[in-house]
Amino acid sequence: MAPLGLQILFESERDPDKENWMVGIMVSVTVVKFVLMGQQCQLSSFAVGLILLEPSFFKYNEQLGKTVVDNVWSLIGRAAPPEYSAKLSYLICNHHREIKHIETVRAYTFGCQYFVEVHIVLQQDMSLDQPHDIGETLEDKLEQLPGVERAFVHVDFDTTHQLEHKSKRPGIF
Repeated sequence: MAPLGLQILFESERDPDKENWMVGIMVSVTVVKFVLMGQQCQLSSFAVGLILLEPSFFKYNEQLGKTVVDNVWSLIGRAAPPEYSAKLSYLICNHHREIKHIETVRAYTFGCQYFVEVHIVLQQDMSLDQPHDIGETLEDKLEQLPGVERAFVHVDFDTTHQLEHKSKRPGIF
């Protein structure tokens, strides 16, 4: 760029005011381009250095990668291991003699701990306070377990039913 600017300067008319401006602009542009080129070379050198050093830091990269993968799995709601769900089912089954059936037991990660969802079936002819107390005490018992952040217990009287939370009418959201 500098030789091109000099060529333009030599071929232009010789006005002292314009000549000083033109030389100042050419010098400024040339200095800025050298500075940017130096920074780009430093960044490229840094990148090449990291590539060359990577094999010596491989063991640290592997540990970092494993930690990242473990954290991603815990944040996206991964299901608890089957043996953990089996322990929950045993505890639920033995919680109260009025529990006739366990329809659903779900435990999934929520950060470092689990959310637990339980659907139990009780007798239909119970007064309202009995199922409420059974469900609430079961929630409290589940939340006292190590690793459980929160428990949700749904109490029902029937095992054969339609989806409860879907609208049956079209066009309703």
